[in-house]
Amino acid sequence: MTALLIRMLAGVNTLANAAGNLLQSPVAACPGWLSLTVMSAGAGVLALLVFKHTSNQKAIGRVRDEIRANLLAVKLYPDSFSVAMRSQARVVAGAFRLLVYSVVPMLVLIGPVCLLLAQMGTWYQARPLRPEDGQVTVKCIMSDRLDSLPQVTLDSLPAAPLLAGPVRVTGKREIYFKLQPLENGNHSLVFRVGDGRYEKRMTIGKGFMRVSPLRPGASLGDVLMYPLEKPFTSGDPIQSIRIAYPTRESKIYGTDWWVGYFFLASMAFAVLCKPFLKVRI
Repeated sequence: MTALLIRMLAGVNTLANAAGNLLQSPVAACPGWLSLTVMSAGAGVLALLVFKHTSNQKAIGRVRDEIRANLLAVKLYPDSFSVAMRSQARVVAGAFRLLVYSVVPMLVLIGPVCLLLAQMGTWYQARPLRPEDGQVTVKCIMSDRLDSLPQVTLDSLPAAPLLAGPVRVTGKREIYFKLQPLENGNHSLVFRVGDGRYEKRMTIGKGFMRVSPLRPGASLGDVLMYPLEKPFTSGDPIQSIRIAYPTRESKIYGTDWWVGYFFLASMAFAVLCKPFLKVRI
């Protein structure tokens, strides 16, 4: 079952990658804070429209009117304990009903939002390698189905010559290589295990480029989080390949920070646009 889900998600990632290229290319030359703000604003408005068309807006409107009426009753009869208690109970019940009405839109949105975050993560979660970085570590994790670690070699790549390796850590089934990034662009590292040929994408350059730190294996979470490369299968001798890309330094669009900014900015734009789009939440 898991293998089937991974294959399905890998197919969805292929479409999402194409869409991500189209959506991100218009803002590729913008500063990081601006590109992230533009994409967050667009996501917030789209989510608002999805909520509008997948929720029962009339029912939400009625519940909100009832909540306002009960809050008004509390203000009008401050000396009546029974009125205050009944009104507050109805406010709580109304809030719960609003939560129930939001379940369907949230279920509709959760999948696209996860795919969107994965695509945005290829830009903001790490920065590309640079020649001035000096060296980078590449880690291959071998399959636990192997009886022993096989010989793994890396084809020569002028854009990133080999400095050291392979270094084998038998107890952890890990094999390490150290490379020196020299030439800007997207390059393909070619690993050979026996007669098999296995590739890993390496990105060198400045500014914003789509980065894939991990070529995942048979892990549903990893396939979702790292969508740019086709996952290894359970039958491959390599379980995953990771490149230690540097973190992106910024309190807005930097590593991990960008996720919080995305949610705050998208919610802010949704709130600002709510009256104009006539959406009840």
